[in-house]
Amino acid sequence: MSDQSLAAEPGKARLSPRKKQRISRAIQYVLLVAALVGVVLYADWPSLAQNFAKPDVAEKALPELFTIALKNTLIYTAGGFVFAFVLGLVLALMRLSTVRPYRWISGLYIEIFRGLPALLIFLLITFLPLALPGFAVPGGTYGQGILGLGLVGAAYQAEVFRAGLQAVPKGQTEAARSLGMSATRAQITVVIPQAIRIVIPPTTNQFVALLKDSSLVLFLGISGEYVELAKFGNDLASQYANATPIMVAGLTYLLVTVPLGHLAARLEKRKVRAR
Repeated sequence: MSDQSLAAEPGKARLSPRKKQRISRAIQYVLLVAALVGVVLYADWPSLAQNFAKPDVAEKALPELFTIALKNTLIYTAGGFVFAFVLGLVLALMRLSTVRPYRWISGLYIEIFRGLPALLIFLLITFLPLALPGFAVPGGTYGQGILGLGLVGAAYQAEVFRAGLQAVPKGQTEAARSLGMSATRAQITVVIPQAIRIVIPPTTNQFVALLKDSSLVLFLGISGEYVELAKFGNDLASQYANATPIMVAGLTYLLVTVPLGHLAARLEKRKVRAR
């Protein structure tokens, strides 16, 4: 092998990792731009605008979009969130209890309601009057929607609370007990408030998840003054044979979920900085 070939070999391998990364990034940018140009050229924009963004059809959704659909969505979500918050905290305390049956009950509930599809829970709620003659969920349609969201949300909120309770240093409990507090009082006045502050970011995300799951309320057979955003958009889309109301309902969801998502991210960053 000649000296020239020996000198050439190292030269080929002198491409630094940074240069390789730049080349790889440039290739990805080119591919993304090419894909975007392809979509822009391929799409039938007049047809998309006619079927998904028709202004006169969008106007038909007002003002009921906000006065009925969004209002009901927030009612279902807020009620389900409060239900899930309280039940989730109870389940988390049971999961950490020294009483074994409490742990079994809590663990069984969490596994069942995390394992079943939320849609199935709502369908089962519609059959409650048949299984329990004479029984009616308090609050009527609102109560049924809140019950469905709360039952599902509590299983996830319980795990959030369990992580928060376990994150509170044991020294806090020991200090409270040394001051003469009972175990129950120390849990209520010292541990739980700290755990709630710890789980605020994931709890905000849980609220967003319940807000999106509120669309499942439509499977309760709601109509009229009880419709939420998804049902409202679907009904108008069927009435006008146009998908614009569905797009409007989706944008309304985003008006609520996007700010809440940013709020959760900021709270999480603040918690990380505080450590």
